[in-house]
Amino acid sequence: MSRLLAAITLLISIVLTILLTVACSLPIIAAGIIKFLLPFPVIWRGVSAFCNGMMYCWCEGLAALLHLNPWLKWDIDGLENLDKKNWYLLICNHHSWADIVVLCVLFRKQIPMNKYFLKQQLAWVPFMGLACWALDMPFMKRYSRSYLLRHPERRGKDVETTRRSCEKFRAHPTTIVNFVEGSRFTEEKRAGTRSPFKHLLAPKAAGIAMALNVLGKQFDKLLNVTLCYPENDKTPFYDMLSGKVTRIVVRVDLVPVDEALYGDYLNDKNFKRRFQSWLNALWNEKDSQIEGIKSQYKNAGH
Repeated sequence: MSRLLAAITLLISIVLTILLTVACSLPIIAAGIIKFLLPFPVIWRGVSAFCNGMMYCWCEGLAALLHLNPWLKWDIDGLENLDKKNWYLLICNHHSWADIVVLCVLFRKQIPMNKYFLKQQLAWVPFMGLACWALDMPFMKRYSRSYLLRHPERRGKDVETTRRSCEKFRAHPTTIVNFVEGSRFTEEKRAGTRSPFKHLLAPKAAGIAMALNVLGKQFDKLLNVTLCYPENDKTPFYDMLSGKVTRIVVRVDLVPVDEALYGDYLNDKNFKRRFQSWLNALWNEKDSQIEGIKSQYKNAGH
């Protein structure tokens, strides 16, 4: 009976999520085409405000869907002193597709609408890809080390994409979200990349270094967000759609944006080493934090 209930819940959740996404994406795509055809500042600002409003509606819809799960409990700390009129750079560990849902729902009323750094492949997802394009979200194309050795001219392309996208965000308060690990965490990826962390992949620093260099003085704070699904660690997104997620833990740490974080990451080797060291220190703390959260709820379960 429980399996049947989970299957029915999964089907209903998928259908409702698709309908919600299509309903919110179509107006955004139409507005994005208008912005593309009429690239005037006054039209661009108006269209961007409309698109952000439609994305807020999408986030509200996701919140309503999560609210249908009577077993879901939130454990949140650190949402104080946030303001929708500020600029934020948000960095977060990446465990599942559920992470995007959690960030959208959790921060929809706290900070400006999130703009995600997305993989190039997501541009081809029906409706969502075009909507993200209309919302000016940067699409990043990752290259392997072996590919870059064969095609050195491609080196730094992601960073240039970051720079162009960040320039667009100067006009109005924005939250730039970067999953700096570059990929969802799995034990296989952790072992394959020889990550020095127990619960995380090694962070990639170039994207946020460029964002800070372009918009650094406009960022009011850096939001260091830690997500954990202590009771649904294996398949949190599937469990979320099936109504089986029981607890979502979120820790938000406001990190001051120091001028020492501004610099030429591509050409200044000393700055690059300092920046990587700073980011690795944050990731060490995050790894310990996740270990503590998992231990806390494991012990509570016993």
